[in-house]
Amino acid sequence: MRQIRISDETMKRSGATKELALTFKEKLELAKLLDGLGVDIIEIEGIEKPKADALRIKSIASIVKNCTLAVPVAIDGSDVQSVWDALTEAHNARLQVQVAASPARMEYVHKMKAPALLDAVENTVRECAKLTQNVEFIAEDATRTDGEFLSEVITKAIDSGASTITICDDAGTMLPTEFSDFIGELFETIPKLKDVTLGISCSNELYMVNSTAFAGIVKGVGEVKATSFPLDVISLPKIAKIIADKGEAYNATCSVKMTSLGRTIAHIERICSKSAPKPSLFPAAASADDNSGIILDMHDTKESIAECVAKLGYDLSDEDIELVYEAFQRIASKKQSIDGRELDAIVASAALQVPPTYKIERYTINSGNCIKATAYVQISIRGEMIEKTCMGDGPIDAAFAAIDEIVGKSYELDDWQMQSVTEGQEAMGEAVIKLMSDGKIYSGRGISTDIIGSSIRAYINALNKVVYEEENE
Repeated sequence: MRQIRISDETMKRSGATKELALTFKEKLELAKLLDGLGVDIIEIEGIEKPKADALRIKSIASIVKNCTLAVPVAIDGSDVQSVWDALTEAHNARLQVQVAASPARMEYVHKMKAPALLDAVENTVRECAKLTQNVEFIAEDATRTDGEFLSEVITKAIDSGASTITICDDAGTMLPTEFSDFIGELFETIPKLKDVTLGISCSNELYMVNSTAFAGIVKGVGEVKATSFPLDVISLPKIAKIIADKGEAYNATCSVKMTSLGRTIAHIERICSKSAPKPSLFPAAASADDNSGIILDMHDTKESIAECVAKLGYDLSDEDIELVYEAFQRIASKKQSIDGRELDAIVASAALQVPPTYKIERYTINSGNCIKATAYVQISIRGEMIEKTCMGDGPIDAAFAAIDEIVGKSYELDDWQMQSVTEGQEAMGEAVIKLMSDGKIYSGRGISTDIIGSSIRAYINALNKVVYEEENE
């Protein structure tokens, strides 16, 4: 039986679509679920922000025990070594070189003509092949690419060391029979394809993508890119079901665990569904949606509180758990119930309180609909005053950028929540910030009469916790 490899690209596509914005914690949970489901490859985003993205890749690599972890590299090969270094802890690792192969997209995306692109593919694939034999070349928009050039670039990639060649039907306009013929022609015109694994990726423009994918498998395709959450491409649960039911007739099977498929996909959909519609930036405490599923009251034990704190992503000491539980009891005695957002705020205010390395002295924000937001921030670091001015996509982004400049290090912002603490025209707002450092989450809390001030204070509060732990390890 031919083993058809299933490659899940949910996380990779989430980085390129507004439909799905997964947090760091959700990506880790998704990786664990896919690893247990039996997919062959998990694809994740590459490196754009070196420090934060390298940490993300390393963290996912450390928890994936069975699957191959695939990460794309830049077409100019500039980040090949840094991507590979981030994958050192991976059980199995794959480097991906992907190009827009059709003429229009080639010039728009890569700013290259065909000869220059061929050279870039050859050089980058060769650099990847020096580090691993598992190199994948991905030809985007292949079904709308000139046949002669497609043959040339695929041959060049194989000769340079690619062991998997993936062709993409991004237009999604081919019927199953047309796609089957297209695959057959590729095998005829590129004899070297028989020496490597041919993979496919298809869009669902005609709502026949899973049938189209199986038609490719019948013709000799050995790897299928799919998503475990609906993203208008090949569906992982549907293609796995088709292979399970019809694959034997065509000498094909896959390693997806069908007995746990439904349960795992349901879990993944719960994770992704809550990430798809992002809440308003300014929710009131009484109306804010709590997506954690946590509802507690004064009768809950310390053990149940500790379990819920862990569910939120915190790794607290016994001492901090005791502090959180005491704060929880004080608040719970005055409320009927406490949800996940409120527990987040309790953790931020009660746990991991440390001597402040950084103190906010003053800040000035300039923002408007016809100017780029600018933030001036002055921070005291052990008595030394340091100030920076930065621009950003908004006032809070600019303020955080200025703080990062002062600190000299940028941490991944895992989450930011804003809610009302009091009511009326002089209402106070509470910000809760989560920063990611070395795979751990640090929460900071800030309260002010304006959202920018409370956000800055929360960011500084979280930074102090990170620095304190780094200096006392």
